[in-house]
This record gives sequence, C-alpha cells and structure tokens, in this order.
Amino acid sequence: MVPAYNEEKLIARTISTMPDFVDHIVVIDDASSDETASEAIAAGDPRMVLIRHEDNTGVGGAVCDGHLEALRLGCDVSVVMAGDGQMDPAYLPALLAPICDGTALFTKANRFYSRDSYRGMPKYRILGNIILSFMTKLASGYWHLFDPQNGYTAIHRTALERLNLDRVAKDYSFENDLLINLNILRIPACDVPIPAVYGSEVSTMRMHKVIPALIAQLARGTGRRVVLKYVVFSFSPIALLLLAGLCLITFGGVASTWVLIHTLGPASASAGSVLLASLPILTGIHFLIGALMLDIQESPDRRAATV
Repeated sequence: MVPAYNEEKLIARTISTMPDFVDHIVVIDDASSDETASEAIAAGDPRMVLIRHEDNTGVGGAVCDGHLEALRLGCDVSVVMAGDGQMDPAYLPALLAPICDGTALFTKANRFYSRDSYRGMPKYRILGNIILSFMTKLASGYWHLFDPQNGYTAIHRTALERLNLDRVAKDYSFENDLLINLNILRIPACDVPIPAVYGSEVSTMRMHKVIPALIAQLARGTGRRVVLKYVVFSFSPIALLLLAGLCLITFGGVASTWVLIHTLGPASASAGSVLLASLPILTGIHFLIGALMLDIQESPDRRAATV
C-alpha cells in the first residue's frame, strides 16, 4: 500500500518502481490538496486501487485503511511503502523473506544496522533515535527491535486479521502504538536491515509539541500492554513483581520522606529508621529489574512464528 499526502511529484514514480510480483497497489490519497490522485491514476498501472479521503486522517489512518483494503482484496501480505519514494522496493524481497519462510508475522526495516546510516546525521538526532527506540522497547515489549519510527513494514494476513486497527493511534505515534498492539497479541516480529533513502522533502513536524505527546502516548501504551498481557490475558509473575516493586518503592519513598523530615533538626536518624526507609526501595528496585528481565524473555521474536 502507498499512503500519500501531497505527493504529486513522486507518486507516479513510486508506483512505477513496484516489482512485478506485487499483486495490488493500494494508494491512499489522504485528502491531498494537490494532484496526487490524478498523478496516481495517470501512472496507468492496472494493479492500482485508489482510496481517497475527504478529510486528512494522518499517516496512521491512511495505513489502517490500506490494510483493510488489502484484507478485502485477499492479500496474503500487506506492505507499507510511502509515496515519497524513500522506501526502496529493491529491498522488498528481504522484507518479505521472514514472513514467507514462516519465521515472523511482522517485519520492519531498520536503518541503523549500517554505520553509513549515521553519517551526516546530527548527533542530537542519533541520541533522539536511541532514546525513542529504548522507550518504544519498554512500551511495546519488542526488546529486539530498533528504529521504531521506520514505517517500511510488512504484516501477514494472519496477524492483520487478529489486530483491532480501531485501537491503533492514527497520528505520528502510529508506528509505536502498532508495535504495542502487536505485542499484546504476541505477534512474532523481526527487523530487516534496509538502508535509508533520504529525499529532498523537509519535515514539518514540530518536535517540541510532538515529543511530550509521544512520551505520554508511550506511557499509556506501557500500562495498557502490561495490564492486558500480564493481568487480563494471563496472570503472570511479571504482574506480581511489578505490583510488589511499585508498592515497596512507594512505601520506601514515604518512609524516606518521614525520616528526612524528622532529622532536619538536631536529631539524627536511627539505624532502624534508615533501614525502614531504604530496604523497601532496594527490594522494590530488585523486583522491577526481575520483571524487566522476564518481560525481555517474553519478547515475541522470529523463533516463535507460525503462519
């Protein structure tokens, strides 16, 4: 599928590069104000199916509609390839290989397997990618995946039919929230090394507004994943460790505050008071680390895939 918004200069070229083994090309014109739809039709590819949105739904909304159309068309695998030409179809076989051989149900590109991907990239952007990737690992539970904002993805019909697309965020956090929802369903996933292709387009995303909202979205996603996966669907020891750890740390924090207040004057804290404040915190941290290690082991990687 090809989600597109104001891509009249690139959409036809993107369509023309699609390999012959692609059965359908679903172009989603997300309420473009230019001639994106006309250029897509002018490309003249008989495999092309055009979906036009009256209102802009964001990249997530466009991709979700594309996935639904792929299901309607009977596609076995649905691949997202942006309309700006920055996702090279030459790497499509590599992206599909883990799904075709039955070792994954969801694959995504990872630009950072090669050192060349870091050349020319500002250090703050590299740091931002590392931090965002770790936060997404924590939120999604896919500890073996990196580069979460990469939208070059493929998903098998089996996984797509189980996924409730209405629950997936439709804005800039779409890729991150998609991983969270896939992990809740224990969908096996893997990264595929695919180098970046940067075009001439300039991002209009306002990072000072996006980052706080994205952090909040990931925090909510973490809580939802833990509750659904480790409490509702199967009451796991991970839930017990998390609950015990958080309770102990909270109790230790309150006790530490009480000890601190009572030692502001000439009085000094007794050994018992210090132990009462510190031991719950240390034990709680130990429990949280244990929960984290178990969560990492639960990461649905390619070894568990069945098609």
